[in-house]
Amino acid sequence: MFKASANLNLMIKAARQASRGLIRDFGEVENLQVTAKSLGDFVTKADLKAEEIIYSELTESRPHYGWLGEESLSKIGKDPTRRWIVDPLDGTTNYIHGIPHWSISIALEFKSEIISAVIYDPLRDELFVAEKGVGAWLNDRRLRVSNRKNLPEMLFSTGIPFGEKPHLDLTLQEIEKLMPMCSGIRRNGSAALDLAYVSAGRFDAFWERNLNPWDIAAGILIVKEAGGFISSIGDDKSPIETGNIIASNTEIYKKFSSIISAT
Repeated sequence: MFKASANLNLMIKAARQASRGLIRDFGEVENLQVTAKSLGDFVTKADLKAEEIIYSELTESRPHYGWLGEESLSKIGKDPTRRWIVDPLDGTTNYIHGIPHWSISIALEFKSEIISAVIYDPLRDELFVAEKGVGAWLNDRRLRVSNRKNLPEMLFSTGIPFGEKPHLDLTLQEIEKLMPMCSGIRRNGSAALDLAYVSAGRFDAFWERNLNPWDIAAGILIVKEAGGFISSIGDDKSPIETGNIIASNTEIYKKFSSIISAT
């Protein structure tokens, strides 16, 4: 793997430390303390403890940086140009149902741009990392998005809105339009891992609406550094700002985005 910066090493250390408790609690999933934030949206004691660990690790070493985490209040740091963006457990619904597909996502933002990123899948020990201008890596292997060009060969990923989330009809229309053209669409329940899988060429494209910054911040940089393309759906704003994202290899981006944006 490339020589990581001090900040990236700090992020990796924080993710690995938080993962220990998540793995332990995942083995006793029937005993988890679960609270519903809204219909279909949950938080566990494991989420909260993982975020406490990550917060402690990152802010102790970089006390002047800002903070944006899923389970805690945001904070503007003394250095307003830098902030951590953290999801301590992306895929909580999978986690509480004993489904082994969830991750930890940590990003470092500098002047509104992600410059370092970590997505860690503890159960598979898959560590996806990237730094701006340096590349993206999975453990010790350099990452590249797929080079598939033909829709019938392609595998896509998305999230299907649940509970009170909007855009269900729109997403189902998009799925109906795409399914006859491709080899399949997956809904796996972790946007961070969906983006990581695009960077590894496992998925050819991913799209979803109404996401939070911590869901996608790390994945955006990892896909870009793996040679992929990222945009918001239907406009030229940042997906972190809109919550609506398309990620794909460069071969399919124009056609894929036109299908999604035209629905």
